[in-house]
Parts: sequence; structure tokens; C-alpha cells
Amino acid sequence: MKKIIVLLIVFISTNSFVQKEDAFTTGEWFKLRIHYGLVNAGYATLEIKEATRDNHKVHHVLGKGWTTGMAKLFFQVKDDYQSFFDKETGKPYQFLRKIDEGGYTKYQEGFFNQSNNTVKVKDYEKNTENTYTVPENVQDIVSSFYYLRNHPKIDVLKEGESIAIDMFFDNETTKFKLKYIGKEDIKTKFGKISCKVFRPYVQAGRVFKEEESLTVWISDDDNKIPIRIKASLAVGSLKADLDAFKGLKHSFKVKID
Repeated sequence: MKKIIVLLIVFISTNSFVQKEDAFTTGEWFKLRIHYGLVNAGYATLEIKEATRDNHKVHHVLGKGWTTGMAKLFFQVKDDYQSFFDKETGKPYQFLRKIDEGGYTKYQEGFFNQSNNTVKVKDYEKNTENTYTVPENVQDIVSSFYYLRNHPKIDVLKEGESIAIDMFFDNETTKFKLKYIGKEDIKTKFGKISCKVFRPYVQAGRVFKEEESLTVWISDDDNKIPIRIKASLAVGSLKADLDAFKGLKHSFKVKID
């Protein structure tokens, strides 16, 4: 479940563009409530802390996901995704992926060498260590979210236009493409929120019904946080809504009718 959610929210956020003020800061935290059909299936959180890598202070993001209630009886999930990335460039230093999804487990840690465009991946379950060549400006699955939130092109896309970045996941680099759909106001527990709507392209098959199975609503403000996510899965449908937040860098705007 958490792997799906991380993939969903990964698009929310190339140094070939001039960066403006960051959309986030240390201390940001938010939680998504996940529904599978009519069932309250679980929660996912993302939190930004501070750490040090290579004598630089970096953002340390912790992503957690877990099932709850009846869903926990049928498909128990306990996932841990982490990323360490540079505060200035957004380039990742390190990632962690420790998941247990209904008995499917994975425990990996990756270390990026941005000077020679490689990533060393340690697999603690298989007791292996491999190094992969990656493109310049490659992101891991969690850092992609924050990298895109600061991408200036995210604010100037016209309907139907897309952004594409390189993302390293499951020991390979994929081209992650995000299409802008338009604007929409949606009702939430916090009130009516103005959102930008995006559709990331995903691989159809085992998890998702088709390439354009996901739709994501992002707050149309300087924070650019996920407000709602919907997915048509190979079996059933999934919905996630913003449930709680704190530590946002910018004011959170609620629309008054």
C-alpha cells in the first residue's frame, strides 16, 4: 500500500532552471488517509528533518505507511521510505527502502555519487552490493516529490503539457512523466481548497489499470502539498485525502465562498 502511495505522491513536487524560494522547510509534516473502495485502509506520512551528509546540512525526509482496521487483517503493510538530499540543488545523497507489504519484503539502501553519476545499492536481505550508472540530476522516489515541488516549470505549465525527470527505483532509472490537467476546487475537511490537477504516467499491469490511472490534486499555493489522490487499480480503486498537516513554510489557503 505504501509503495503505491509513494508512487502516487512522488510527482507532487533540473537544475537547468533557476530555482525560486523553496516550497517546503524543515519541520513540514503531513498525513494522508487512504481508502480502498469504501474501506479505511491506512495512513501515509511524510516528514522533513535535518541531517548532515558529506559535511553539508541536508533535508532528511521520512516516509511511513501502514494499514489499519479491517485492512490490516487481510493485507498488513508496514513501510519505511527515507531520502537525504541537498538543500540547495535537490540532488539525493542517500535513500532507504524498508518495506513489508503482505509478506513481500525489501530492505535496500542506496548511496549516490553525483560526481561520477553512480548509485551504490546495498540489499540487506540478499546480502548484495551493486553499483549502477545513472543520468545527471537523477532522483530517488522520495526526493523526486520535493524536487518537483521546487521546479519553476510546475507553475507555468499549460493544460496538456508535461514535465519529465529521471528517477532511480527498483535498481533502474525510469523517465517519470507528469501531465498538467487543469485547476479545480475540491471540498476537504479543512474547507474548499483551490488545486492544480496532475496526472502522472505509470506502468499499466500488475498494480495500475492503465498508464493514466492516477489523478492528483495539489494545493494551488506556494506549499504545493497533496490534497487528494485517486487511482484506478488492476483490482479496485484507491483514494487518499489530506488528513493532517503542520510545519508548512507558507500559509495554507482555504477558499471562502
